[in-house]
Amino acid sequence: MSGITDFDALRRAMGENSEQPEGPARNARAEQLLAEAERLDIPLAVIEALGHQLKVYNYSSEKDKMFVPFARLLRLWDERPEDFDEYEVHSLHWVFKWMSSGMLDQPHVPLASIEKWLGEMEHRYRLAGHSERAVRSAEFSVAAHVGDIDRAERAYGAWLAADRDGMADCHACELHGQGWWQAERGRDTEALARWRPVLEGEFSCAHEPHTVLAASLLPLLRLGRADEARASHLRGFRLVRAMESMRGAYADHVEFCALTGNEARGLELLAERPAYFTDDGNPHSKLEFMAVTALLMDRLTELGPVDRQVPGPAGRAWTARELAAHARAEALALAARFDERNGTSHISERTRARMGQRPLAERLPLGVRSARTAASPPPVAVPAAVATADEADLAALLAEARRLSDTLRPNAVEAWAAVARAAEGVELDARVRAEIADHAAMDRGPEGIELFERAAELYAEAGDPGESLAARTRAAYIRALAGRVDEALAAVAEPYDSVLALYAEDGTGVRQTASVLMSRARILMRRVHEAAYSNDTDDTDDEAVLADAESAVREVLALVEGHVGDDVRLAARAAEAQAMLADLAVRDGALETAAELFARAAAAFVGAGLPWFAVEYEARLAGLAHHLGDIAEAERALRAALEHGGPQLEATGRAQLHLQLAEVVGGRGRSEEATEHALEAAHWADEAGEGPTLGAWARHQLGGFLLRQGRWAEAAEVLESALPDLTAETHGDGAIVQTQWWLGDCLSELGEHRAAAERRLQAAETARHWPEQQDHATLAHLAAESLGHAGLPEEADRAYTRAGELWRSLGDVHGLVRSLRARAWLALSTGDGPAAARELMAGAVRECETALAAADDEEARHLLATELGHTHRQFGDLLIRSAPEETEDEAIRAALEEALSRTTEAIGVFASLGADARNSRTAAELAAARLEADLGRPTGAATRARTVLEAYADTDDEAAQTRRAEARQLLDDVTQQAADQ
Repeated sequence: MSGITDFDALRRAMGENSEQPEGPARNARAEQLLAEAERLDIPLAVIEALGHQLKVYNYSSEKDKMFVPFARLLRLWDERPEDFDEYEVHSLHWVFKWMSSGMLDQPHVPLASIEKWLGEMEHRYRLAGHSERAVRSAEFSVAAHVGDIDRAERAYGAWLAADRDGMADCHACELHGQGWWQAERGRDTEALARWRPVLEGEFSCAHEPHTVLAASLLPLLRLGRADEARASHLRGFRLVRAMESMRGAYADHVEFCALTGNEARGLELLAERPAYFTDDGNPHSKLEFMAVTALLMDRLTELGPVDRQVPGPAGRAWTARELAAHARAEALALAARFDERNGTSHISERTRARMGQRPLAERLPLGVRSARTAASPPPVAVPAAVATADEADLAALLAEARRLSDTLRPNAVEAWAAVARAAEGVELDARVRAEIADHAAMDRGPEGIELFERAAELYAEAGDPGESLAARTRAAYIRALAGRVDEALAAVAEPYDSVLALYAEDGTGVRQTASVLMSRARILMRRVHEAAYSNDTDDTDDEAVLADAESAVREVLALVEGHVGDDVRLAARAAEAQAMLADLAVRDGALETAAELFARAAAAFVGAGLPWFAVEYEARLAGLAHHLGDIAEAERALRAALEHGGPQLEATGRAQLHLQLAEVVGGRGRSEEATEHALEAAHWADEAGEGPTLGAWARHQLGGFLLRQGRWAEAAEVLESALPDLTAETHGDGAIVQTQWWLGDCLSELGEHRAAAERRLQAAETARHWPEQQDHATLAHLAAESLGHAGLPEEADRAYTRAGELWRSLGDVHGLVRSLRARAWLALSTGDGPAAARELMAGAVRECETALAAADDEEARHLLATELGHTHRQFGDLLIRSAPEETEDEAIRAALEEALSRTTEAIGVFASLGADARNSRTAAELAAARLEADLGRPTGAATRARTVLEAYADTDDEAAQTRRAEARQLLDDVTQQAADQ
């Protein structure tokens, strides 16, 4: 049973159905309601039910169903226009426009029928006395659709020239269409100028700015305004995600992802809407969706792998290549149907052009979580001589490899690998074989020990004992890196003694000797690090370990001093030794000395032409500077690290540096710049495969920076993306609570109050277990606010009650009083009623007065008095609101008198606070004046109004101007009231 027995019940049911999500379920309910309306045997009920059905069809994937109810409505109008009330007459003419656009979207409707319908619309509008603006807009849509540019331009001009009247589309929808045409004609700047009022929130409606945000994506990219495009995507997709009827706008977002290096997000978007692949109710939007699907799949096929699994139409598994072919065929078949109907090739040409687009940006980080779609290219290109190893002369390859290794270039190991490949089958001397083995060992890490030993043998065979000893010590250092420090120290002892003796006899050079000494220093530094994390050593042992390491490091410096010159390797040894001393200074607690030494090491690497080696030490310097409170130096060092890392910087390091820089500049109040660095951090974390760890933290920070700027929709999208990856084990439960808290704030600002309450309650549940309960109380209070705004007064009252208990336990009178006031207002809309509301507000007054009497601090008394004044003021407002309209005049007057008494109390409290509370006092004074007037006492009202004017005699700020204007208006009103009396 539907329960619909009268017209009012039918209207309530239609209103409730209108609030349901778009889709077949809402449409089916509209069909049921039409059947119920027909049983009522009331003509207007049937008319309204048909209009409701038509509306839900129009905003759904079953748009093709709307022609039948409209045809029936039009017949009813022609037969019995007197059955239509004023609103339904307006609605009937309004939906003529839907019919025009709806017919264009259906290729089975002949073009002649559409033109005939356009003429019918023009005729009926003229009879009804409407402007031709809506007619010319519809004509423009027809001409643009078929590709008749001249007619479209004429109709466009006539559309804009005609007067706006009640039949014109809303400003937001009109501006969308106008901007779309400018973009279609290649005038992106003009398009964005048209869209500006919609993008900035000046005009909006049920489907705007949804479609304008989607349409603006590519024009913004083409104009180089990537940041705005990113923001439009995050804002816009959030709006269209749940709206079934917006497949065309949804397609624009998929297209954006395909053209900005966000193919993985594009796949996620396809997966969210599987029905879009098959819904046939709007063939034109299906064409758009299949075209961008083909575009995205082509891009994925290009990136590889070719057998990548992708979401597609239900019933089978799809690879990107297969779905590309399927989507292209579907799109072109639909385009051909439209072109056959239209007698042009316009739709097919546009579709092919759309599917054939090339990326507009190699990468545009969005900040939201996304899996990588392909392996990132190596950060540094292999030199040409290496890349063509099979064809190059071996001698040239060998010379290039030696040049790269002698100057410590990043591709030295790859260059030697190319030499090895080119030398297969070629007899080489021992020196070259030693160098090949040496560099192959460097590339193998812990598995390179045997190769280092083999290189040592070959160097000795080649007559270079110093380099042989250096290769042996490199093998020893690998042992230390593997945690075998004692074994490494034993292995380095004999080469160390030997190289010093050899150097003293001029049997080897400074470079080879420095290499051995540096390997020994590195091993001893590993022992320092191990000792720092070990509980097995006493202070004396620690001091000895530190002393041994420092002695070894200074030995390196003493050796290379005066010998560096243009030798890059020796310069690198000296710089690394400075960094080691800095590390030892940190261990010793000499942080300022450490910072100076790290700065010296970084500068030395940069001076030697090895800036990428400076990155680690600039990052360490940044951390020390931040700890020492030198935020400017921390920022400088982080920027230098990013600059010096250049293309050699790995994705993880780049993410970490950007994230640190975001935190530093964000802490200095530069939220916009911090946003950019957090965005980069999230992107590079994803590139490094660390999206769930480092990437989640970056998104957490990014969401916070966006929130600070009031970019609520973008922040919400990013924070929602961060939450699934944030874990208490990795990020701490504080990060999870803060993310939910921020997200609740964003959702509240966006009017999504039920969702905001849910997030705030989740955060409160975690904070409930913390020793400090301030956050728990605050979150419970915020959740109560959201529940109240969501129209859930009983749930809100329970949450406010809980918050009040927490505020009381914390001794926070202000929080307690505000929770009581909020409950008082809620009581008016629940079963508790006015009596409970009055008691709660009275309780708030008592709490203020008790705390004020006990306060022994001047600042606390001032704040509590302010709270008391506002509570009295709200009490007065509540008393006015609590008197039902049907109450006897005497009861209403009593309520007004009591409200005036409470407002007067507020005035007295604010007056005691002096100039700081002037605005609050005068607001209360004006409220009391209005009450005096309502009670028929114009003289008292006038006196209060003049008091307000006197209060602002010495100031002329904005508040003063506003208050004086209100007071003067009130004086005019009560003067007239007195005259009437």
